[in-house]
Amino acid sequence: MTTASRAITQLASWPDLSEAPPSCGTGRALRSPRAEIAHFHSDRSVDLHLTARTILRFQDDLKDSTAIRLVPGSHWVTIRLESDSDIDLLMTLASLALQTHQRSPDPDDVPSAWCNDHRGREIQLAML
Repeated sequence: MTTASRAITQLASWPDLSEAPPSCGTGRALRSPRAEIAHFHSDRSVDLHLTARTILRFQDDLKDSTAIRLVPGSHWVTIRLESDSDIDLLMTLASLALQTHQRSPDPDDVPSAWCNDHRGREIQLAML
């Protein structure tokens, strides 16, 4: 079983999350009643919808992690899943994401905010 498979199995067991088709059309997604929370695009990474405000609040801590990739302007963070500690990090940040989305909506966070997987393809196409 891959790290992503283990992570999605754990997260899907949470009562506030359910599996749903990802808005970007790639991979598997988990969502809460209010928003998409996670997109699993490969066996080694997941995009997590933290919101712009939450990323800004924890930006220094997030930048210090070698498992996290921040994309400027994105409301999502990408977490590289290579070990059990990366899964633990994902669980902590997923809990934070759920709490963030359960509060009043962030006016800077549009509901259809694209995940980093989609944004990466957009950037690559723009460079051609």
